[in-house]
Amino acid sequence: MPIRIPPARWDFRGFVFCFIFLGSFPGTILTQEVTLDSIRIFKTHEWFPTKPTVYFQCKGENKTVFPDVKKLNVSYSFKGVESWQPLTQLNGTKCKRCGIYEEDTLKYDTFDEWELCPSDFSAEGRYTHVKEKEFDATFLCHGCSQVGAGTNKESGSEKEEERRGMHPAIVVLIVVLVLGVVAVGLIVGYKYWRKKKRQQEQARFLKLFEDGDENEDELGLEDTL
Repeated sequence: MPIRIPPARWDFRGFVFCFIFLGSFPGTILTQEVTLDSIRIFKTHEWFPTKPTVYFQCKGENKTVFPDVKKLNVSYSFKGVESWQPLTQLNGTKCKRCGIYEEDTLKYDTFDEWELCPSDFSAEGRYTHVKEKEFDATFLCHGCSQVGAGTNKESGSEKEEERRGMHPAIVVLIVVLVLGVVAVGLIVGYKYWRKKKRQQEQARFLKLFEDGDENEDELGLEDTL
C-alpha cells in the first residue's frame, strides 16, 4: 500500500524549493531599499523669500518630500525609519534615473539628475553624491554592495575584453612592420642588382675593348709580314 505524504510536508518542500530557486537569481530578483542618510543644500531656486520644498524622485515614481530640509548650509541627518523612507528600491543590478528637485511657487527646479546604480554603493552600503554649489547627499542601501560587486566584475571582464580587442591592432602593427622590412629588403636588393649589373656591363665592355686591341695587334703583324 503506497504511503501518502501529508499536504503540509509538500507545502514545506515547495517553500524550500521556491526559496532555493529565488536565491539562485539574486541579481535579477533581489530588491534593495535606498534610504537617505544625510543631505545639505547650498542654494535655493525660489524667487520669493520662502522656505524651499526639496524632494527626491526617480523616473516614473512618486516624489518623496524632505519635510525637514529648509535651511541652507545645514547638514540634516536621518535614521532611515522616517515615515517618508525609503526613497526608492533598486532591483538586481539595474540602475534608475533619479534626482533631487525643488518645488517652487511657479515651477520646479532641478538640483541634479543622475543614474542611481547598486554598484555606486560601497561595501558598507554607503554612497555620496555631490553637485557643486547645489547639494551633497549620502544614501544607504544595505545589500547593494553585494550586487554591485558582480557589476564590477562584469566591468572588469569588459575591460579584459577590451584588452583582448587590442590584439588585432598588434597583429596589424606586426604585419605593417613586416611589410616595411620586406619593402626595404626589396629596395636594397634592387640597388644591389643594379650595381652588379653595372659592374658586369663594365667588365664586358673592358673585355670587348681588350679583345679589340688584340685583334688590331694581330692585323698589324699580318700586314708587316
